[in-house]
Amino acid sequence: MTPPTMLQTAPTETLHLAPTAKHQINLKSNAANGEVKFADWEKFQFAPIRESTVSRAMTKRYFADLDKYTESDVVIVGAGSAGLSAAYVLAKNRPDLKIAIIEASVSPGGGCWLGGQLFSAMVLRKPADQFLDNLGVAYEDEGDFVVVKHAALFMSTLLSKVLQFPNVKLFNATAVEDLITRRDESNGELRIAGVVTNWTLVALNHDTQSCMDPNTINCNVVLSTTGHDGPFGAFSAKRLEELGKAPKDITAGFKPNSEKQPSQATNSASGFELGGMRGLDMNKAEDAIVKGTREIVPGLVIAGMELAEVDGSNRMGPTFGAMALSGVKAAESVLNAIDVRQKQNETCYGGLKA
Repeated sequence: MTPPTMLQTAPTETLHLAPTAKHQINLKSNAANGEVKFADWEKFQFAPIRESTVSRAMTKRYFADLDKYTESDVVIVGAGSAGLSAAYVLAKNRPDLKIAIIEASVSPGGGCWLGGQLFSAMVLRKPADQFLDNLGVAYEDEGDFVVVKHAALFMSTLLSKVLQFPNVKLFNATAVEDLITRRDESNGELRIAGVVTNWTLVALNHDTQSCMDPNTINCNVVLSTTGHDGPFGAFSAKRLEELGKAPKDITAGFKPNSEKQPSQATNSASGFELGGMRGLDMNKAEDAIVKGTREIVPGLVIAGMELAEVDGSNRMGPTFGAMALSGVKAAESVLNAIDVRQKQNETCYGGLKA
């Protein structure tokens, strides 16, 4: 005979939490009309921990990452929409590469947490919808363009996927202060071979303190996506312009005019000048940014709105398709250049041994 069954029309979900229990909290409730309890909060207690344990858990992992990524294959400067899109494509296609992302802000994502004028919706012109499909981000199809209900949905999804790759490390609250350079002795060509870093708060306070020296990361290719606005906007492009200037002859003021020699350009960066970003033209701007994404000088790929400062192209305003697809094109450019740059770097100062 079947034993009697107790019927309960208003079920209650209760959990008894103990620090050692594996399933302490259940966020699902089937209680339609009764009391909802996701846990027995009276008996709830966190597992005990010593404060120094927390400190060690953080620092040993961070310094292990510093040690690991001080020799990287690729360094991406700027964790905005273009930089993270590139990181996603690179890590997905080349899990063997060590990819370090350097972001000056505490919060990565650049200006992609909102659409134009602080509105929520994010507009991407087709065919950027194909990138959204790959990410699994939902959107409304409006014909020639699509709309993501909130820009933060795109950015949080992209950021989450990038950070899950085991070969990617994001160093945020970290600024790039300079570029590491190498000169090819055979042809005098200047090559970018890494970045010079510092805590962002230190980088912003060099004028208020005594000398605070930086750190370095060597790599085969630097991908710079620092945008066109902000205290670190277009950093690599601006620094490249400085590197391209002919060296000053500090003895010129002590020489007769007949002895003064004009400066000679000896490397591919010599004479490099910023084009300066032009006014807003969505139709011209997005095509120009994607098509123009490339290795600007050996070892340095520039993408996103930083490229507008290099080429003098238009800005596109609140439409984001070019940022994602410029990242895709940047990943392509990095992968096409990395083997050659690695061979060049292996001949310099012991090469890459990590």
